[in-house]
Amino acid sequence: MNATLNGTEIRVLGCLVEKDLTTPDYYPLTLNALTNACNQKSNRNPVVSYDETTVVRALNGLRDRGLAQQIHQVDSRVPKYGHQVPEKFGLGKPEVGLLCELMLRGAQTVGELRGRASRMHEFGSLEDVETVLQGLMDRAEPLVLKLPRQAGRKERRYTHLLAGVPELSDEEPEPAVEAATLRVQTEDARIAGLEEEVARLRDELNALKQAFESFRAQLEG
Repeated sequence: MNATLNGTEIRVLGCLVEKDLTTPDYYPLTLNALTNACNQKSNRNPVVSYDETTVVRALNGLRDRGLAQQIHQVDSRVPKYGHQVPEKFGLGKPEVGLLCELMLRGAQTVGELRGRASRMHEFGSLEDVETVLQGLMDRAEPLVLKLPRQAGRKERRYTHLLAGVPELSDEEPEPAVEAATLRVQTEDARIAGLEEEVARLRDELNALKQAFESFRAQLEG
């Protein structure tokens, strides 16, 4: 490829590959079917909401890179679209299936890939998946990268390189804090501050009492 793909192009390409492998009777896809495939809620991360104009722009970018094509069929009144991933990269069905799964769901472990990609190609074992992934990494221009192990995770994940090399981090991102939790934390901090202020005032009052008692004793003496 002469350039990396953007997120929309990756989603469109992944959907073309998925439908080719899982529902070949309905492939290639019309623009409407492809848009619906991009926006479906199952087997997608993240879930998106593209309009047809967005999908057409992505298709144009993919066609410029030789990854997609427009197909005119004699029994169809509208053009349809297909992918050219095997031809472009010289890949077989196992490689295409794993690459597709990474495009649709992002970075995943070997176990996740074996289970989720089974609808496109049945892998006999985890070792079979690892072998295919290694082949995708050992290419002159690698298509897959093995990510560093994240804190708190036992298994390492793999990601595709169609969008370039991702920013790598060994640490888990901090989870988002709910609004209710933030309110409780703020309230707790305010109460703690008030308690500290009361304790300080109590100490000052005791000091004043002691000074007054000392001064009165001096007067009476």
